[in-house]
Amino acid sequence: MGMNVGSGGSAEPDVMIDINTTPLIDVMLVLLVMLIITLPIQLHSVNLNMPVGNPPPPLVKPEVLKIDVDNAGRIWWNGEVLPDRATLDERLAGAAAQTVQPELHLRPDKAAKYEVVAAVLASAQRLGLTRIGIIGSEQFIE
Repeated sequence: MGMNVGSGGSAEPDVMIDINTTPLIDVMLVLLVMLIITLPIQLHSVNLNMPVGNPPPPLVKPEVLKIDVDNAGRIWWNGEVLPDRATLDERLAGAAAQTVQPELHLRPDKAAKYEVVAAVLASAQRLGLTRIGIIGSEQFIE
């Protein structure tokens, strides 16, 4: 920002009124250097206290329930065809009521309807089973 103020025609030189920014820049650079020096060094690691050794094996090996859904929409319980959804719900409720819940391994066929598979999953969740896994998903990769 500058301003020229001149006298009408006198012999004196024109007065230049400019702000001197050099001291301002010097002060800002000093403050920036002080800020950089005083900041703590950031480490890119997180210190964790991890347990040492191997975890103990589980006391009771969990029971595994195998539920298969074939391309015709039939539901198989450990190799046995279930006649209807009510039987499936009854067996799932019995499994959920056990003290140590079994693992539920659901293995749908590639050509099975999504509606049947989703109904089995919804029934298992609604009846309280928490250990549910879908087996054989590699068949869906093309």
